[in-house]
Amino acid sequence: MRLIFQFRIIGEIPLNAARKALRLLLEGDKLIVAPGAHNGISARIIEKVGFKALYATGYGASASQLSLPDVGLMTMTEMVDHMNNLVEAVSIPVIADGDTGYGNVINTVRTVRQFEKAGVAAIQLEDQVMPKKCGHMLGREIVARDEMVGKIEASVEARTDDDLVIIARTDARTKYGIDEAIRRGQAYAKAGADVIFIESPETIEEMKLINRSIEKPTLANVVERGRTPQLPAGEMEKIGYKIAIFPISGLLAATKALFEVFGRLMETGSTNSVLENLYDFEGFNLLMGVEKIREMEGRYQTKL
Repeated sequence: MRLIFQFRIIGEIPLNAARKALRLLLEGDKLIVAPGAHNGISARIIEKVGFKALYATGYGASASQLSLPDVGLMTMTEMVDHMNNLVEAVSIPVIADGDTGYGNVINTVRTVRQFEKAGVAAIQLEDQVMPKKCGHMLGREIVARDEMVGKIEASVEARTDDDLVIIARTDARTKYGIDEAIRRGQAYAKAGADVIFIESPETIEEMKLINRSIEKPTLANVVERGRTPQLPAGEMEKIGYKIAIFPISGLLAATKALFEVFGRLMETGSTNSVLENLYDFEGFNLLMGVEKIREMEGRYQTKL
């Protein structure tokens, strides 16, 4: 009997269970709301409060791991290590940000295989040139449509598990307009992508047009104070979206909370005035799974 970090017995839960779960969610009628996880703690909280999937945000990875912006500085191997940690932290599907595939079509094939080995349920690939930028930044440039079509076709062939969801993202809207973005979305759907992600539409009408024009499931990217109207989940569902990611909501909240707590500590020399804003230490230990660690120690450590 083998155990993995979450203490699930490998033989009892199929390794691709999360991928099958995401496929079932995509076949359902409800919008899949996937908050962004920037580290293992945020991933576990997302699962604990009841979400059925999470988004492994690239900006969150770059910010939390490198303290740098989302401008293509995380390498593929760094991201794979990050995905391994997130997948082991939770049992819900992890939707992974695979950026541009980290190079040409050959690099993209290797990226898909490595992310798949890490256990992600979906990988998002985008048509930006390298180095890429956050989808709500200006100055993004895109590769030729045919080049991205080839990447998608190769990604579909490269996966060894047909349940791995391939998400194709286009960043054409900001510089080349909504019509070109939709043409690319349609081409990527024809190439075999399971979900189409047209980044940063700028009006509600554009969001509706996307969903009238794309036959595959679509993904909405909700960035607070970003380029796209921030709609409630129910409205996005009515428009026709199938997935809504909130990639940096948790990261922005954590950043503000840390400034408040550390600022107060700097000012007063104590955290007593902000104790009500701090998670209980004993509860935090339980959240991290300390009881399971202790139980395993009792069962397996050598008796003296």
